[in-house]
Amino acid sequence: MRSLLCAAGAAGILWAAAVGPAAAADEPDGFTIGDSRITESSGLAASRAHPGIYWTHNDSDDGPYVYAVDGRTGRTVARITLRGIGTPRDVEAVSVGPDGNVYVGDIGDNLGGTWDHVWIYRFPEPKRLRDATVTAAQFTVKYADGPRDAEALMVHPRTGRVYIASKKQDGGGALYEGPRRLTATGTNTFRKVAPIDLWVTDGAFSPDGTRLVMRSYFGARMYHWRDGRPKDDIGSVGVPIQQQGESVTFTPDGRTLMYGSEGGDSEVQPVGLSGEQLPDSAKGAGTGEGADDGRGGNGGAGKGSSPDSGTSGADEPGVVKGVLVLGLAAVVVLGARRMLRKR
Repeated sequence: MRSLLCAAGAAGILWAAAVGPAAAADEPDGFTIGDSRITESSGLAASRAHPGIYWTHNDSDDGPYVYAVDGRTGRTVARITLRGIGTPRDVEAVSVGPDGNVYVGDIGDNLGGTWDHVWIYRFPEPKRLRDATVTAAQFTVKYADGPRDAEALMVHPRTGRVYIASKKQDGGGALYEGPRRLTATGTNTFRKVAPIDLWVTDGAFSPDGTRLVMRSYFGARMYHWRDGRPKDDIGSVGVPIQQQGESVTFTPDGRTLMYGSEGGDSEVQPVGLSGEQLPDSAKGAGTGEGADDGRGGNGGAGKGSSPDSGTSGADEPGVVKGVLVLGLAAVVVLGARRMLRKR
């Protein structure tokens, strides 16, 4: 297995060198999460109150903790302990809402979608970043069509409505919409509003709420968001090669996706957006990078990213094709091990 990891890493380096175009000057750098306590970073959300800070958490077996990580240094600047909730079971996602609260999704189901309920925790984003214990609200969640295994929770930045995306199960994954307002005194029923043909490990709304991105272990797709639904599938988005690709969030300006992975010293890597991938508020901003790049709006392969899955590759040199096959083979093996562990 060590040789496979080396092959995947080598393929990622060659791939980025061969087909990854130079990043835009204003695209943020990636960073490495250096906190030894964070070994299963499963969710990622850009802070609204503190520029350059990202919220993350471990997958399971850690406790009621959420970490604030500096995106410039990778250093943890605060660990928030959640008080007033039960023992977290399988925490998979984090999102920051327009109400100034951080939402944490204890929505995974390592038993394959058999728990009759899951939870969402909510706490105010701290004004000062330091280790602290805060009282969190706890919301019980059920799905209208029965238990689901899910890893993506997104709060819409305009309406504040909470959405959950399930993994493929019983015919396919789906996007579920929560009630207009969550209640801590009863059950919050989430209802299916759209199919998602992807093994979703995380998702995020753009800061202006006009785009929705869904990622899996091996790829990602972007959608226009209109009238409370994903509309007009924009297509594939570049994804970096990662050991266990788990999380995604937009940068506050909406021009870059930040992708996270599990594992010790895990990397968070940027992928710049272009064309139709750019949120409405980001189009035409800056130096004109939001213009159509001639690839049907499916550009944006930034630092270390893979090309879109819709690209034929007919004009690429044979060596790039070989690297592509090697990289994908190694990542598939790693992803399969991850999915088996999740079940």
